[in-house]
Amino acid sequence: MSDLLYSLREVTKRYGERQVLAIDSLDVRRGETLAIVGPSGVGKSTLLRLLNLLEPPTSGTIRFQDFSYTGAEDVPLALRRRVTTVFQRPILLKRSVEANVAYGLHLRGLHVNGQIHAALDEVGLAGLARQPARTLSGGEAQRVALARAMILRPDALLLDEPTANLDPYNVGVIERTVAKLSREHGTTLVLVTHNVFQAKRLAQRVALILDGQIVEVGETSQFFDAPRDPRTAAFVAGEMIY
Repeated sequence: MSDLLYSLREVTKRYGERQVLAIDSLDVRRGETLAIVGPSGVGKSTLLRLLNLLEPPTSGTIRFQDFSYTGAEDVPLALRRRVTTVFQRPILLKRSVEANVAYGLHLRGLHVNGQIHAALDEVGLAGLARQPARTLSGGEAQRVALARAMILRPDALLLDEPTANLDPYNVGVIERTVAKLSREHGTTLVLVTHNVFQAKRLAQRVALILDGQIVEVGETSQFFDAPRDPRTAAFVAGEMIY
């Protein structure tokens, strides 16, 4: 088995005449946490949509596990289900907290109540299991979304600004939970974040995207302490104007 979960080669994405991504090469290793950083509007969230296999590239190849995807193929449902995304704004059903967490299991024909309680306990919400999900605070709702994703034990968990606009307590809960998920279950995490401190805390490697292109990918310590590209150095130092 390859140590790469994803391998992207010559991948572009266009919306009409506007090109938003042009990635020559990007690999995601099994079991790692890769942080994707960069200014707003440079293609970070678009990259996550491609990694989720729900949106095809305009050109190039995305390899996930042993499946090569150019957009012309139908992605097997079983493969799509090996990837889960937590978005910046959680989408919750008009149901209880526990029903929201169980939703993905039910779609798969699985009913494991013990797992539901364990997932809620993991994010500190076991006491709110029967509460209507839409009465929760923003931080609590995001923790429900995370529990709903991680209970599926995906091979890849994609996190799109999961702690944006949250208070420090909820940020801490989410960061500890995803770190434990990676450490104990070997889940591959791809984290899009504006927070370079969060990237430094959670990721083994960090990639900088500017204008839809990968500027630099490196081990976290090298990326922050000895960046190879001057644009990375400027971004890390907060000196980049965009």
